[in-house]
Amino acid sequence: MDKNKIVEIFIPGPAGRLEAKYIKSKKNTSPIALILHPHPQYGGTMNNKIVVETFNKFMENDFSVCRVNFRGVGKSDGEFDNGQGELADAAAALDWLEKENFDNSQCWISGFSFGSLIAMQLLMRRPEINRFVAISPQPNVYDFSFLSPCPTSGLMVYGKKDELVPLETINELDKRLSMQKGIKVEFLSVKDANHFFAKNEDNLCKILDDYIKKETALF
Repeated sequence: MDKNKIVEIFIPGPAGRLEAKYIKSKKNTSPIALILHPHPQYGGTMNNKIVVETFNKFMENDFSVCRVNFRGVGKSDGEFDNGQGELADAAAALDWLEKENFDNSQCWISGFSFGSLIAMQLLMRRPEINRFVAISPQPNVYDFSFLSPCPTSGLMVYGKKDELVPLETINELDKRLSMQKGIKVEFLSVKDANHFFAKNEDNLCKILDDYIKKETALF
């Protein structure tokens, strides 16, 4: 497989093949990251702007990175399955990514909006995941109480003007996760950003880049 070139791939998934984009780092033992997209029934795909920007930030930091279309999206087989099937899709994509990079030094998971819910659910099932980045989580829509205890440190990024998520629900999640010892979940906001970070992509990218650089340096 071409190193440092983004390629289209198909991953065997539980409902058929999953369409994905992948880039393999030139560095041996490079960290890996899987990026998950927003809700398929609201137009979410792996080509969502924030998903692509997140993919690029990991790529620029020498990760081997994969972003995947959930079942029924783009060229992926199957149909939407209310989160359960999507979690199985994410697990299959992580299996594939780990096989391709068996000597990886770190394993990260990231998701945007609905994708952040699936990312956090996968985190609870896969002890090898070292770090996570959740962008625009929706604790008002989805129950995040399963994150107790949260198994690893990570980052939650949200817009201060998120029209879909009341700020108090983010603050409640922050309070709950900050009570845990031994892990640090950072909550960072972008002042004028809405749920989709419209016109605030650069601010989001800077936060992602800073966090990735800081945390990879620890390993």
